[in-house]
Amino acid sequence: MDHNISLITTIAAGFGVALILGFIAERVKVPALVGYLVAGILIGPATPGFVADVHIASQLSEIGVMLLMFGVGLHFSLKDLLAVKRIAVPGAVVQMGLATALGMALAWWWGWGLGGGLIFGLSLSCASTVVLLKALEARGVLDSMNGRIAVGWLVVEDLATVLVLVLLPPLAGVLGGSTGLGADARPLWITIGQTLLQVSAFIALMLIVGRRLLPWMLWQVARTGSRELFTLAVIATAIGIAYGASALFSVSFALGAFFAGTVMRESEYSHRAAQESLPLRDAFSVLFFVSVGMLFDPTILIEQPLRVLGVIAIIILGKSLAAAALVIVFRYPLNTALTVAASLAQIGEFSFILAGLGLSLGLLPAEGMSLVLAGALISIALNPFLFAAIEPLRRWVLKHSEMARRLEQRQDPYAELPMSTERKYLEGQVVLVGYGRVGRRIAKALDARGIPYVVAEQNRELVETMRHEGLVAVSGNAADAAVLIQAHIADAAMLVVATPDTLDARQMADTARKLNPDIEVVLRTHSEDETLLLRSEGIGMVFYGEEELAKGMTSHILERFAPPAAAAPGHA
Repeated sequence: MDHNISLITTIAAGFGVALILGFIAERVKVPALVGYLVAGILIGPATPGFVADVHIASQLSEIGVMLLMFGVGLHFSLKDLLAVKRIAVPGAVVQMGLATALGMALAWWWGWGLGGGLIFGLSLSCASTVVLLKALEARGVLDSMNGRIAVGWLVVEDLATVLVLVLLPPLAGVLGGSTGLGADARPLWITIGQTLLQVSAFIALMLIVGRRLLPWMLWQVARTGSRELFTLAVIATAIGIAYGASALFSVSFALGAFFAGTVMRESEYSHRAAQESLPLRDAFSVLFFVSVGMLFDPTILIEQPLRVLGVIAIIILGKSLAAAALVIVFRYPLNTALTVAASLAQIGEFSFILAGLGLSLGLLPAEGMSLVLAGALISIALNPFLFAAIEPLRRWVLKHSEMARRLEQRQDPYAELPMSTERKYLEGQVVLVGYGRVGRRIAKALDARGIPYVVAEQNRELVETMRHEGLVAVSGNAADAAVLIQAHIADAAMLVVATPDTLDARQMADTARKLNPDIEVVLRTHSEDETLLLRSEGIGMVFYGEEELAKGMTSHILERFAPPAAAAPGHA
């Protein structure tokens, strides 16, 4: 019997080739995403040999987009964004504007239309959240201040891109596309107004009904105790809401899935939902990147090398320099500026979604899609090397640039304690580095005992808030000796490092001991290996999260089942 198995062959080829090339990419210290894109190129129509079904691959990629955006929504934290809003919001908006302008200028030079140039510039302006998170996790700085700023910056870019995805279809006719306003005679403001009303109605429905219905539904499913039903509920919700948003409100699949994730985050089962859906999200994300690779024409690297170089220059140089300059203008140190610059020196999933939409609307030429893909492949492959170069580059710049040294040492009212600070905070105090979840709990306990402390925190806005609340705090990276000096480490009784960065913690401890040989040092770690290493070095009292949790639980259990006290002598 003859069977049509193009779906099976496409999935089998996509997963199989992606597995091999993703494994090779990871072994050579390149993100696996590069391997997935190359896999798509190999099974695509632009290369000889086996050619997968492009139509089926595009439909699979739509599911990948839904689940990717659902995952972004699940991890979207308004609280984390608000913590760095003063730098992330204006920084991301200005940086995206500059990168888009550079892309449009390049497209105008090549003779493209307004719509094509706009889509091209926007595609180059937004970095990949997936690539960034993996890069920060690999270096153990995801929870650091630099990591939070970089992630907040990209969250703003993601939100701006979602807005573009909403507004682009009704504007396509005006921008020279084959659909949009050109399809009917209605005025532009009516088309845009109708689109925004539909989006607003969908968002209102999700916030009013979805916030109550989805958590209740997950709770009911969780009560059954069936793991597969719970996973099915999560995936059905993501894809069902995405499809319903498109069918009922003319909202894109991407936006529908994103809001499904943000609403589900409100549930107490959000962490489990993220964990249970992760394998399927990862699988279809791979197919999404493979299908994107199938659209790439590798001959563009040979036929248009100067155009490819121009794209790479915008992504790696233009975006990075603009971001670094903006961070320095906001009075953050050079290390933060270089970290944000490296974070933005690549493009990824949102760029593909934007370019694909532009292609379908007749705005972006096929060559533009290939240039975006070439820029993504090369920039993602180079990104690990840019992160590795941050510290050497920082030392080199400070050594050879007088201006850089002046900017690094400039006066900041929050980088030093006020002259009116009470003496109890300057002698025999605790210097608490970091005011996150762990730092806040330690500070609360110190307050309850009346123990004076000074907080050293990188988040300048947080320090400003703490000062208004009457807390004693200084702004800056405590790995810098100047910050510890401002916290009067020389006369302190104890240094408590509540941040997770082990490399910085070691440097803080060494600096503190040089300035105050008798100081007691207390550190936290995230891994057993780091704990054993630091303890063997005698760096101070080291606390490992899982170990301390086990001790606390064990203590409670033993206390609960402790044998009764022996009867006193002389009593029956």
